[in-house]
Amino acid sequence: MKAVLLLEDGTMFKGKNFGVSGEAAGEVVFNTSMCGYQEILTDPSYYGQIVTMTYTQIGNYGVNNDDIESKKVQTSGFAVREYLDYFSSWRAKSSLQDYLKKYSIVGISEIDTRMLTRHIRIKGAMKGIISTETDNTKKLMSKLKNHPDMAGRDLVKYVTSKDCYIYNEKKCSSKYSIVAVDYGIKFGILKCFDTAGFKIIVVPAKTPPDEILKLETDGILLSNGPGDPAAVGYAINNIKALLGKKPVFGICIGHQLIALALGAQTYKLKFGHHGGNHPVKNLLNGKVEITTQNHGFAVDFNSLKKIKGSSFELTHINLNDNTVEGIQYPDISALSVQYHPEAGPGPYDSKYIFNNFIEYLEKFYRNK
Repeated sequence: MKAVLLLEDGTMFKGKNFGVSGEAAGEVVFNTSMCGYQEILTDPSYYGQIVTMTYTQIGNYGVNNDDIESKKVQTSGFAVREYLDYFSSWRAKSSLQDYLKKYSIVGISEIDTRMLTRHIRIKGAMKGIISTETDNTKKLMSKLKNHPDMAGRDLVKYVTSKDCYIYNEKKCSSKYSIVAVDYGIKFGILKCFDTAGFKIIVVPAKTPPDEILKLETDGILLSNGPGDPAAVGYAINNIKALLGKKPVFGICIGHQLIALALGAQTYKLKFGHHGGNHPVKNLLNGKVEITTQNHGFAVDFNSLKKIKGSSFELTHINLNDNTVEGIQYPDISALSVQYHPEAGPGPYDSKYIFNNFIEYLEKFYRNK
């Protein structure tokens, strides 16, 4: 079946449909990972977006039951150069086509993804719509105009857990405990904390600070998640009441929310950081890490410098555009990173950050 992808600036790409037929709108972004499409599709941080892969052949190893970052596909749509329905992997359980159909996701293939990626890099990320129903520009543009922008939109409420639960309830013993505030948390992050020896209690994004503190865990994790951090006002207010009470670790949107809670600002990136090959410099030791990233907003470092009464240290920067990638706040026992140290998919260069948080945690209680 024929399909089209129309961008809000009027640029149209014509191709073939895979997944389900129909229409899907969202912000169009590109991901530069060479594999890991299943992890990308199930990452809650992609909620509300149409993802295009810069790698050309997609679907060749199928999908399995293990490489997932949430319980379902989170993207609005999927755009690829070449979809391969014939898959080969000893771990595969089904085709990507069947996987997208299971979760009612519209896909488009046989488009020039190199041109699409270049267009987004030049013009910036923008809204788009995939359709198998019509290629009438006027009709599709009318639907796009009614679709909400990413900026100013709280998407956390669509992906956070509804109830509090213990992630690793059957864990025999644990040295530490942590409460993970779920703004769209990836399974990979939970697995990393489990491996590091933590008992993990996951709570919904709107959980009040006093309820979090009543759980009496050793630390607090502010997870990754989708959308504009400045629009998640309830999270910002809650974090203000938590900072300094216990060691806090922020990842992705959690990193941004800490900065906002302290009075800094965030801004929307031109086309965001999405992929498993982003170079980040660790300013504490001079080493360069190749990182996994997925975010469309960043912390404004200049606004951070203007905050009175809070000491901080910039720990990581992005070598592509010098954006803020990591901050530590010794006075309030908090640290945060913009990238995804758990990878999924991507390199494992940054997993040491979980041990860094343990050091923060132990120092906090040693000094009490």
